[in-house]
Amino acid sequence: MDGRKRADVAVDQLVSIVEKQNQRSGELTEGLVKRILTNAKFHPHGIKVKLDTGEVGRVKEIHPDEDF
Repeated sequence: MDGRKRADVAVDQLVSIVEKQNQRSGELTEGLVKRILTNAKFHPHGIKVKLDTGEVGRVKEIHPDEDF
């Protein structure tokens, strides 16, 4: 799943984001969503979130929940 629909993104979900300074390179940062910053239902470049580590960026990939 990509992260363009707000309904697909949830707090404490594992995602990959691209931070503003990495938009050209496309370097992704992985982490757990702490806050959802985008209010709109859809954003063409990805929903903006803040990770539990403090990084802010737009969601590019949503990792599926895995049962261990």
